Amino acid sequence: MAPAKLWLSIFLSGFAVCACLLLQSLLTLAPYGDLSRVGRVSEDDFGWKIEPPHIGSSLLHGTPVDKADILVIGDSFSAPHVWQSALVKEGHAVATMYWSQIDEMLCADFEEWLSQIGFRGKLVVIESVERLLNVRLAHSRRCTPLKRPLTAAVEPASPPLAQVPAFALNWDAQLFSGWMTNRCTRAAIAGKVRSGCNSMTLARPVADGCALFSHRRCDMALFLADDLNHGELTAANVAGMQAFSNTHAKMPVLWMVVPNKWTAYLEPARSQAFVGALRQTDLGPDLFAFVQQEKTAMRDFYFPNDTHISTRGLLVLGERMAQAVKQKLGVTSLPATE
Repeated sequence: MAPAKLWLSIFLSGFAVCACLLLQSLLTLAPYGDLSRVGRVSEDDFGWKIEPPHIGSSLLHGTPVDKADILVIGDSFSAPHVWQSALVKEGHAVATMYWSQIDEMLCADFEEWLSQIGFRGKLVVIESVERLLNVRLAHSRRCTPLKRPLTAAVEPASPPLAQVPAFALNWDAQLFSGWMTNRCTRAAIAGKVRSGCNSMTLARPVADGCALFSHRRCDMALFLADDLNHGELTAANVAGMQAFSNTHAKMPVLWMVVPNKWTAYLEPARSQAFVGALRQTDLGPDLFAFVQQEKTAMRDFYFPNDTHISTRGLLVLGERMAQAVKQKLGVTSLPATE
């Protein structure tokens, strides 16, 4: 073969390979779940398919701290402002701040800090996912007072999706994105680790999965490895929560501990020493039993491609928290916001 024809053949072969890779990437759905995005796992296989409920924007609109009667200190489960919308619907003005703003800790000068940021309300809700509560309580035991001024964002940090993402060419994808997504998806389903695929995303079989989830590969769902890496909660954690509440008794505190997705679907018995101790207190509702009940009452209580509770699930969670707020404040109905 003449040199010119050889180089032309190599060029055409390379062009064909690049064209195929590009086409594959363009046809690969952009990720809309945190686990699918981190693990480079296909949304065709693990993306949820049930249309989410509509929530009026006014219900997702937060309140400045100095005008709120309830302050939420939460993490990414509180970032969409969805569960808080149940409190807003009942007439409460709710401000939401995040653990990341306070360096993942609650300090000994908690009540002074509330006064410093302008909160003059009647209840603080402390929300934490199961896997991070122990770390946050440990940090709180040795923290120093926060000095910098902090505010609560009025708009949700991560607004909920209004609909199932429709198919669209993924023009933002890199050349190898589609190929990597296909490779990582096959590895995750096989339970293997491949280079370039984040091992924090795990695909695991779920019993009766197609009754619980809406995605195409509903026999499995995606989970976060960190759900296991941080260990179980214990009765000592409840004692730490109780000690904090007792120390700051001037301001009622309602604890909201959200189970890991792994606990919800794969190991319901995890953290049962914590749950048993929590039930003996008035610190907050038992959301572990609540999740076990609600996960079978609807599909996609947790998103299959995400570590978080779905929009529909958060609305039901919000109703449960509204009940807990009433009980904590000792009222039979929630007052209207002034």
